[in-house]
Amino acid sequence: MQQWQWRLLFNCSRAIFVYAVQTAVAENQPANKNRMNKELCSFAARLRDTVVGDDVRSLTPDQFNEFALELFSLQFAHNFAYRKICEGHRQTPLLVKHWTQIPCVPTSAFKELELTSIAPGERTAVFHSSGTSGQTPSQHFHSVESLNLYQASLWAGFNRNILKDSKFQIGNVKLISLTPPPGHAPHSSLVHMFGTVRQKLGAPTAAFVGRLDPDGSWALDFDAALNALTDTSAPQLILGTAFSFVHLLNWLEEENLRLQLPEHSRVMETGGYKNRSRNLSKAELHALITEFLGVPADDIICEYGMSELSSQAYDDVTSNERQMAQPSRRALRVARRFHFPPWAGAQIISPESGREVADGEMGLIRVFDLANVFSVSVIQTEDLGIRRGDGFELVGRAKLAEPRGCSLMAAA
Repeated sequence: MQQWQWRLLFNCSRAIFVYAVQTAVAENQPANKNRMNKELCSFAARLRDTVVGDDVRSLTPDQFNEFALELFSLQFAHNFAYRKICEGHRQTPLLVKHWTQIPCVPTSAFKELELTSIAPGERTAVFHSSGTSGQTPSQHFHSVESLNLYQASLWAGFNRNILKDSKFQIGNVKLISLTPPPGHAPHSSLVHMFGTVRQKLGAPTAAFVGRLDPDGSWALDFDAALNALTDTSAPQLILGTAFSFVHLLNWLEEENLRLQLPEHSRVMETGGYKNRSRNLSKAELHALITEFLGVPADDIICEYGMSELSSQAYDDVTSNERQMAQPSRRALRVARRFHFPPWAGAQIISPESGREVADGEMGLIRVFDLANVFSVSVIQTEDLGIRRGDGFELVGRAKLAEPRGCSLMAAA
């Protein structure tokens, strides 16, 4: 893909939501003039009871389409800014017959529009996108009802993918988060997620070993991290961003420390580097985690999410990992295929045609998330992926896209 083609795609996406901003201002109509809509609350409760929960149930294609079209109709009616975007695409609930036809919204639109059906007085939280300093963050507003659904969605996916076998017992695990505690980062969806996991796990002990620097960036308290990691009383579950793991691993190497975490310990890493550490391929990062923390490759899981979504994707290894003489320095590329839960899904879209690419081809990742009831269900990301059957392999950020929390180095 040539640079001018990516630029054309982004400019076209921007034109659509700028039109929505201008129209909203011209009509002098607020995005939300009413209190929380009962129809959306009813839909959220039904979705939570039907498919989102500890007992995750699959949806047939027809059921997914039925949910999606109903949600589109509700969002078109009650989300003013989104309705203007849909009108810009000349798509309405009367014309859309399949969920793949529902107009998407680029992540960049969340920086300029209040893409929400939640009235200002009903908003109890707002999640901001993370990125490099100087960027305008996205805003994803939540209410009590939307947070309940968000937490049910994230826990169901986490439970299904991280706590996937009987070796990892709830109530007998030490949780270590390489982030600040929730009270110090109230606008981080990732920290909120980790706080929810802590509550759900009922972990006997939990440690948030990150801190905020004066400029608001995240850093690690290395002494606190070491104290937590050397407690071998229970299997450990370590959660963090890729750049936080690099900082920890660099420090362990400088201190000539190599740890062996208790059997059945696990690592979940997410996000990218955002110019906050050296960039490593996934294989290199995971080989270093194995070398310095003693966690086998099979117990290192990747998560893909963003502040504009309410559901997350998790990966599995789709090719054998081959280690060389110095695995931490020369680990080979490992293909990791991501899947969303049954109530969400991803398409890999060609920026040239706007259609889904064939298996094995690369394009931009578009996510449809039914749990995004109170904002927008279809999000066009600026992340590149390769279609792999019913999942995708994450490649990295498209050229010209701003680095942010979910940006990843290509794993080559």
